[in-house]
Amino acid sequence: MNRRLRPSAKAPVRIVHLGLGAFHRSHQAWYTHHAGDAAAWGIASFTGRRPDAALALAEQDGLYTVVERGDTGDSFEIVSSIVDAIDGADVGRLAQLVAAPATAVITLTITEAAYRLGADGSLDRAAADVVADLDLLASGSGTPVTPLGRLVFALAARRAAGGGPLAVVCCDNLSNNGTVAHNAVVGLAEAWDAGLAAWIDAQISFVSTSVDRITPRTTEADLAAVEAACGYRDNSPVVAEPFRNWVLSGGFPAGRPRWEDAGAVFVDEIEPYENRKLWLLNGAHSLLAYAGQLRGHTTVAGALADPVCLQAVEQFWDEAEANLHGADLRIPEYRAELLARFRNARIAHHLAQIAMDGSTKLRMRAVPVLLAERAQGRSGAAAALVIAAWMDFSAAAPAFHDPLAADVVAANTRGGAGRVRALLALLSPDLAGDDDVVRLIEDLGGSFSGPAVQE
Repeated sequence: MNRRLRPSAKAPVRIVHLGLGAFHRSHQAWYTHHAGDAAAWGIASFTGRRPDAALALAEQDGLYTVVERGDTGDSFEIVSSIVDAIDGADVGRLAQLVAAPATAVITLTITEAAYRLGADGSLDRAAADVVADLDLLASGSGTPVTPLGRLVFALAARRAAGGGPLAVVCCDNLSNNGTVAHNAVVGLAEAWDAGLAAWIDAQISFVSTSVDRITPRTTEADLAAVEAACGYRDNSPVVAEPFRNWVLSGGFPAGRPRWEDAGAVFVDEIEPYENRKLWLLNGAHSLLAYAGQLRGHTTVAGALADPVCLQAVEQFWDEAEANLHGADLRIPEYRAELLARFRNARIAHHLAQIAMDGSTKLRMRAVPVLLAERAQGRSGAAAALVIAAWMDFSAAAPAFHDPLAADVVAANTRGGAGRVRALLALLSPDLAGDDDVVRLIEDLGGSFSGPAVQE
């Protein structure tokens, strides 16, 4: 490796991150690298299911290249904010770092499904991995394996060490994600140790955020492009669009980096920004993921070039916009920006990646729009079409990645309205009980069937 990927001096660890992946490195780590006081804020980042990313990044002392891929070309930058990359299975090291007095912030990119939310929005304490973690915590015979369990274990270590307050910053695509993280963490802690749950409530601040930067998976071609342009071999580059956005709301009792120097925005009320992003960007992504693949596309840019998919996106956006309220949201401009971002064919954002965990994602991306439209006396047909596309895809896909995959498969063995109602119940019991909605979604089934379209 070229010596340009060697650090001069590492910042002290003051941030612990769970979910070392491409998005974290293109977003929170990038913002920390560009904070005015970056020299005081190092990140110790833990992987999720596999150690690979940590092992690869550790070989480079935590350094990696961010490739900003625009319509006209690439730019390259070495980011140095991750000072320790660690296998997520090393729960002892996680507990040690979270308990350390210097640690002030914990950030999370653990995916929507990892919070183990039920359709009612609360922690699913009956989920098999939640039950298993609680057994491990109660017995003291092992360490938890889920991100939630590991975080609760580490917070218990901070409490035992007499540690002070800190902030947990949720960076996953969930509405009111700080509240979701609080409820999930406290819910798990409460099931294990009521005293710990009370301590977390009193000492830990849960910050809500809206995060935005399209970051596809890195390919071998990306590694070759970095080597050709920069003259060194980077085994862990990350490719991202030039656009980035981070809106945060909540307290930081032990301090935080000056992320605003890099463009982050701090607000009192985050819900309008969350909904704008969840409904317009993420909702359209889910629609394109299911409709696009049903029509033979593989990338966001390819699907958006299909007039059938584009029309469905625009109609869904119209419904979402009618229910977005808040100052300075700039919805028309935001929609125009999204179209330009989605059409960036140099960012190969694969629909199969976006399609994962739909039963969790659609609860935040399509269900609220449909409920809002119905509450206003309108049909909500465009939002219902997103759900219908998911249902059709779930029956057609050769492999279906979802935390409720077994339930989805079982529901798909039914016919007609019974199938629709069973699938809808996984997203929203309220909607599943509405006969008109069930009929609407049943009628919309098959809207994206047809011959495959070549990109």
